[in-house]
Amino acid sequence: MNHALSPSFSFRSLALASVCAGGLGWPLAGFAQSQPIPLDSPSELIPTPTTWRLTSESWKLPGNEKMGMVGGSLLFDLNKNVKLGLGSYGAMRGNRGGFITLGLAGEVQQRLSPSLLGHAGLFLGGGGGRGGSSLAGGGLMVRSDIGLTYETGGYGNLGLGISHVSFPSGVISSTQPYLLYEYPFYSLLGQGWSTTTPDGKRPSSATVSATPQEFSLVMRSYRIPSSVVQDDGKPQHNSLQLLGAEWLSYLDDRWFVKLESEGAMGGESSGYMQILAGGGYRLPLTHSTALKLYAAAGPAGGGRVDTGGGLLLDAGIALQQNLTQRTALELSVGAVRAPSRSFKASSVALKLNYQFGLPAVTAAPVAWDTLGGFDATPLRVRAVNQTYFKDDPKWRANYVDRSVSNIGVQLDYFVSPNWFLTGQGLGAYAGQAGAYMTGQVGIGGQWPVSDRWFVEGEALMGAAGGGGLAVGKGLVSQVNAGVGYRLSKSLSVMTTVGQVASLNGDFKAKVLGVSLGYQFTGFTGK
Repeated sequence: MNHALSPSFSFRSLALASVCAGGLGWPLAGFAQSQPIPLDSPSELIPTPTTWRLTSESWKLPGNEKMGMVGGSLLFDLNKNVKLGLGSYGAMRGNRGGFITLGLAGEVQQRLSPSLLGHAGLFLGGGGGRGGSSLAGGGLMVRSDIGLTYETGGYGNLGLGISHVSFPSGVISSTQPYLLYEYPFYSLLGQGWSTTTPDGKRPSSATVSATPQEFSLVMRSYRIPSSVVQDDGKPQHNSLQLLGAEWLSYLDDRWFVKLESEGAMGGESSGYMQILAGGGYRLPLTHSTALKLYAAAGPAGGGRVDTGGGLLLDAGIALQQNLTQRTALELSVGAVRAPSRSFKASSVALKLNYQFGLPAVTAAPVAWDTLGGFDATPLRVRAVNQTYFKDDPKWRANYVDRSVSNIGVQLDYFVSPNWFLTGQGLGAYAGQAGAYMTGQVGIGGQWPVSDRWFVEGEALMGAAGGGGLAVGKGLVSQVNAGVGYRLSKSLSVMTTVGQVASLNGDFKAKVLGVSLGYQFTGFTGK
């Protein structure tokens, strides 16, 4: 794995973290010939301004209870005044660890001076956590805000503002100030799917360099000491198994930043979820073997795990062994702790890494023939609504005859003209199942019927829990079949039917879905 490049600070990996499994970047020979609405080969591409944003605010709950929330968003500029993207909010202070939401975000902004921006935003999402439907109702979250951002230059931007948060079917309605930090960067993305791969006609001195990345599928096991109790005071089960994904972006050939998200799929704490961000250091031992030291923190909780306000600290060491030029296995050991409560555990994780590069670009246009070191990667992101209908009389603890509606994002990477890897993250917003969330990965197939009509099928597996749905230990599987229509080279709509079920519980539901898809081209190092 070659990390020899300039040490410029970059969150470019997080731009494609928004397309999760879509960032893997295997070669795509032969893809373009069968795509019905391709992207014409441009002479140059204009990089897309992209923003990674963190916010901190405190919500007021009934009974004068306070819940400190941290939000993370990834936003892409549609033009100089409009941004769209996705975001998540998680409890970090108070007594509601595990209260986490996921959804879609948008913003309008106006420059007020050379370094000052005014902005107004809207977030629509689903989720919840400790408190269940009594607090979040069906789970729908609406957050609006208005604020100011000051551009500091190369160190990111600082801001403040006022936000209002409501859960229309629950009891949360709160207005509060917030603080903001954001890091702007540029992503190289092409509209639609490219018909060609860059041929690299320019001399090597004129070509675009790559920023190294790693995407990993993660299986983790926690061993929990007997002193740990649940949030109701009862003894905590002595083990917990998690399934999730991790993204690393290297700042130079040694230092990296990382983002990971995992959910319970084994043990007695279905509904537990953690989202951790941090960094670390990679020390090569041989050409194919390395040690990693890392530390991270973020919101965590659910499944009666006693994380208090929600802050979880994580640190450890890992041994990474490359299997091929692009793939590696990684074994890590470490420890986690919730500083405000009793939860702590030793951690062992096995990770399958995929290593690649993303173009290191600025605002300047990029000539197509300077991208010879990259493959054009067909990607799709879908805004998804899925509604669950009872398919087993014991599928949920309460409201058994009521459907559950979920909102979220599905991310697809096409490895060939007809096959894609996919990942989805959903949170409940209706049906009195606030706090239900699921994250799954899988494979799918797409076949054209005409120039614009197509059919699809997919199979996924992952973790789910919360909201009173009887998911057992948390491991679920889902199959979908759908019919779609291409509105343009970039946009498509699709309806799906399917089934989702727990592998070790009574949860079983029919699924009706509708999605709006955006097709685009990313670029990954060869």
